Amino acid sequence: MKSRLTPEALSDPGKHAREYRDTDRDLHDRNRDLAVMSKDGAREVPAFPPEVFFDRELSWLIFARRVLAQVEDSSLPLLERVKFAGIMGMLHDEFFMKRMSGIKQRIGKKSIKLSLDGRTAEQQFEACRSELVRQTEALSVVIREEIVPALAAEDLPIVDYAEVEESAQQNLRAYFRESVMPILTPLAVDAEHPFPFISNDALNLAVMLPTDGEKQETFVRIKVPDNRPRWVPLSTAHGFVPLEQVIAANLDLMFPARPPSHVYVFRVTRGAESAVDPNADFSEDELHEPGSIVQQVSAELKARRFAGVVRLQVAADMPEEMVAWIGKRLGVTSDDIYPSSAFLGIDDLLSLDTKSRDELQLPRHQPVTHPRLKHLSRSDHEAIFREIQRGDILLHHPYDSFDTSVLRFIESAAVDPAVLAIKLTIYRTSKGSPIIQALAEAARRGKQVAVLVEITARFDEAPNIAWGRFLEKEGVHVAYGVEKLKTHVKLALVVREKRGQIRRYAHVGTGNYHTGTARIYEDLGILTCHPEICDDVAKVFNQLTGAIAAPEYNHLLVAPATMRDRFIDLIRREAEHAGAGRPAGIRAKINQLQDPPVIRELYLANRAGVAIELNVRGLCCLRPGVVGLSETIRVFGIIGRFLEHSRIYRFENGGEPELFIGSADWMHRNLTNRVETIMPVLDDSVKDRLDRILNVYAEDNCSAWECQPDGTYVLRAVGKAEERRAAQEIFISAGGRGSPAPMTPSIDAELEALPVPVPLDDL
Repeated sequence: MKSRLTPEALSDPGKHAREYRDTDRDLHDRNRDLAVMSKDGAREVPAFPPEVFFDRELSWLIFARRVLAQVEDSSLPLLERVKFAGIMGMLHDEFFMKRMSGIKQRIGKKSIKLSLDGRTAEQQFEACRSELVRQTEALSVVIREEIVPALAAEDLPIVDYAEVEESAQQNLRAYFRESVMPILTPLAVDAEHPFPFISNDALNLAVMLPTDGEKQETFVRIKVPDNRPRWVPLSTAHGFVPLEQVIAANLDLMFPARPPSHVYVFRVTRGAESAVDPNADFSEDELHEPGSIVQQVSAELKARRFAGVVRLQVAADMPEEMVAWIGKRLGVTSDDIYPSSAFLGIDDLLSLDTKSRDELQLPRHQPVTHPRLKHLSRSDHEAIFREIQRGDILLHHPYDSFDTSVLRFIESAAVDPAVLAIKLTIYRTSKGSPIIQALAEAARRGKQVAVLVEITARFDEAPNIAWGRFLEKEGVHVAYGVEKLKTHVKLALVVREKRGQIRRYAHVGTGNYHTGTARIYEDLGILTCHPEICDDVAKVFNQLTGAIAAPEYNHLLVAPATMRDRFIDLIRREAEHAGAGRPAGIRAKINQLQDPPVIRELYLANRAGVAIELNVRGLCCLRPGVVGLSETIRVFGIIGRFLEHSRIYRFENGGEPELFIGSADWMHRNLTNRVETIMPVLDDSVKDRLDRILNVYAEDNCSAWECQPDGTYVLRAVGKAEERRAAQEIFISAGGRGSPAPMTPSIDAELEALPVPVPLDDL
């Protein structure tokens, strides 16, 4: 059966919901006897037909559409809408660089492999392109017709150069002459000058210069410099003029003899997957030399700069002949060209200088110190370790301050005389990272410091290589990942000796050791000194830095060795509980859901009577609500001011619930191609708090989007008799402790002791 998840489902969900009702009945007939037994009595996982899955790429684009809805939401403060518009630009850029690039490579290689929902690469490309065209146009319309006029109404206009009064134009002309023109490099295209290399994501001007005595014009490309502000402030009034317009309007200063007849804007996106073999310059022996991974990644970064073009964005006013001419020289077809009626480089909206207009933004969020850590003296470096010994501490960022918890944990370890060793993983970290500085300080003080720096973290390779080299110079033991696997674990381990006794302390998290994203990403972490958990964390570090075989673990689920099998066992156990009439249920909060074996097991558990609730922020390849397949599976996702990033897994287990947190999603890449860790929650108070967190998300009635059987999402609406319940707002008001009521007296006491939030700039 051909999959019916087409891009049109996004524009006419009612029609496709009706079609899927017919599909549901067919699937029920085809799947009711799929669970079979093998000869030895073990259950075999059935091969479900492709139409029971959603396409990964289209599901991701449906997530992007939910972000687009934030741009279109006139009830949001204006600058929040502007922020989400910039995020949409970034999301589209990344999708082209990573996903469309990969699809185009499969097409080029004539791959016959089908997508999860049964599409060829060509079908997948066309479906994605159609949806991207719709989203691009919708984004352009809302920016042009709503965002820009609203900014003007608030005295923050983005003004066309031609509309600026003459005195302001003179100031802009002086700015161009003194601060911009000296940077520019015009590159002509003629018999003596080939078409220039166009770098990724840069704005460019296609300048047409008259030719003396001839009807033809000369094409000149000028790159808009990215070391000048994109939005040039007006000196005589409030507002901004796009830099490319300032340049275009004053090119007569650069070409006084032949002022340009026409100037058009264009932009190129190149694939992150280079068509150039990054290992081409290495011999077989060199590829296996110690540390050669750094050379290989450095070569890949260089090759990526020259990767093939996957998108050519052009201003809507560029003539078709010029579009075709530029496209031919960039090696793209008409399917790779995306005209825009708004300005290009929409992600630059994130750099619009609006810091003084608090009234146009959501109230600024002030992370608070966790109640168990706020009484600790800053001068007492042992205090945080004594507090961890009292019991596990669950941290919920950005509501719980990262700086006064995780950062303090590392900084205290760096200077505490009792600390002998620190081990930590770096996947992404901030510029000028205080975490890195603390590790360097620890090494200077003679402590044993080991850091696993993952230098294949996409788009963070260069800074991670630089951090690794900096730490090496400071005396830190640095490892650069595991061969053929990406290290995605979020672990820190501190070893202390007090009165002759060695004790270890660990932080197991869902997010990066990044002080910047810790203010805008929702994440979880547990500080613990549980001996067996710390022993497992130590084993993970030994495996990462010592290249030893995967050991036996007491509690941790570790990918790729055991995690998928363990999750499947847990899902099957819930089905057995349901079959025996015992309490059964699965709740998960994750970023993405795509792994086919896990999805099949969830379908089978649903058939066995297990209620399943999945809070999935981004893409989801599981189809919920299908009769006979997934009628009791509920899928929803939260979109808000913070990026939902944590992972929680809860299994009812016959009335004795087991909960887990960690770094992995239910994605094939996480369970197969990455080193990941998931930690079981052993502390009952932490379990209770995680339950409350899951409940707050499940009861959200205004920022949660419910997935329908046809793949569309519907935003929950506040009922007439209901109070507004926005999960992120509740966490802010409760200081990260979960729902304010009902709560145990001890939690109420914690809330009463929380400080009143004070303004702090959001990052």
